[in-house]
Order: sequence, then C-alpha cells, then structure tokens
Amino acid sequence: MFRLTTLNANGIRSAANKGLVPWVERTAPDCMCVQELKAQPADLDKAGLLELGGLRGYFHTAQKKGYSGVAIYSRHEPSDVICGWDGGEFDAEGRYIELRFDTPSRRLSIISCYFPSGSSGEDRQAAKYRFLDGFFPHLDALAQQREFVLCGDVNIAHQQIDLKNWRSNQKNSGFLPEERAWMTRLLQEDNATRTPLVDVYRQLRPDATDTCYTWWSNRGQAYANNVGWRLDYHLATPALAALARTEQIYKDEKFSDHAPLTIGYDLTL
Repeated sequence: MFRLTTLNANGIRSAANKGLVPWVERTAPDCMCVQELKAQPADLDKAGLLELGGLRGYFHTAQKKGYSGVAIYSRHEPSDVICGWDGGEFDAEGRYIELRFDTPSRRLSIISCYFPSGSSGEDRQAAKYRFLDGFFPHLDALAQQREFVLCGDVNIAHQQIDLKNWRSNQKNSGFLPEERAWMTRLLQEDNATRTPLVDVYRQLRPDATDTCYTWWSNRGQAYANNVGWRLDYHLATPALAALARTEQIYKDEKFSDHAPLTIGYDLTL
C-alpha cells in the first residue's frame, strides 16, 4: 500500500513545534505533500526540516519571506522535479511542485499545490480567478501525458456537504458559484478529448458530511464545534484514482488549522 498524505501546515516550523515530526515518524507515509511552508531553504535547514520522518524534502518556496511555499517529502527518489507551472505570478508565490516517477512502463507524478485564497479581499479573489483560469488547461494537458495525483489546499469547498454552514457562505470566497463550477468542470467529462479528474476522498466516502472537514477557522469555537470546511484534496487521473483503497483525516492532534488527509493506494513505486 502506497500511503500519500497532504497537509497545509500553516508554517512548517510551527507544525513541527506542535508534534508533526513524531507523527510522521509513527505513520510513515511514502510521500507527504505540504502547503504553506512559510519558510525559505535556509530556514528549513536551520530547523532541521530538509527531511521529515526519514523522508527527503523537495521544495518550491515563495520569493516573499514567510509566505506560501510547497513541498513534497518522499521516501522514493524521483526521476525529475518540476517547480512551478505558470512561469510568472504564481510561481513567484511558490504554489506548485511536482515529483515525477517515470519507468519504461509508467509515467506518474505526485503534485503538491496551494491554490490562492480570495478571503482577504477583491484583489486576491481576482488573483484566485486568474490562477484557476490558467491552471485548468495546465491540468488538462498534464492528464493527456501522464497519470498524476494532485494533493493540496484547493481553497474551494465543492458541494454543500463539504462545509458546515453552506447557506451563510454562498457569497464568501471558497464557496462562490464560480469556484464551485470550476471544480465541477474539472471533475466532469465535457468533451471526448479531455480526461476528467477524480476527487479521490469523495470516491471513497461519497456521503461523508461532518467527518469530511479538513479546515476550521481560528475564530470563535469553530474547531471545538466542528464548524469546518473540506478544502484539502487528492485530485487524481482516473486510473490512479481507481487504486485508492483507504482514507483518513487525522484529528487526534492539531498541527495547524488544517488536518492531514492520508489516502492509501494499491500502488508500488
């Protein structure tokens, strides 16, 4: 079983101080995708986080210090590492890293991606829409070339069952009609030439509601009352999604405002 974890750490050093490292050592995933590093390579080196629980780290950090950044920690050596996807605005923010594991019989990628949030204002919501507009054709093209699973904080709750208070959030970033429509289009076959992606957690747990949340606001008693959102996903090409067997959202410890999501695949690298 190949165990693949994703976590928005909201600062990898902060998460490490809250017990992330021993948890990774205990659970021993094959790969762990991390978003919101909020650290530069020198910071990671100083904190001893170039590796995590015996996994080697690969990083795409933001130009702005203390902001964004993504990583993949892997037990397996990739054949290639791809940092960034757009060559401009969003690569500067450190939002995408892809590890490729290619053999003569298989072309496989694992991606850690941190979608922009639009909750801080109109400018960032506009940036989020620019990201979505450009990222859709990137994923479409990639799905024609290779199998992949994208792990990350997508900052979109797709359906009503993906957040507690859906009625009051219909005009809020993360649950806007345009964002949800983007996700629906990504997951649906709309012509004969494209490969729709699969929301792997929903494939395994199609009816899960209050157990599916992966993010809780720090305001009020959101976590204590489980007033959450499902923002963290595994989005996979169909053949890879068909290998998914197990899922777990870990809530026994709190490393950040997000919970780790681990999915087990019947896969050997």
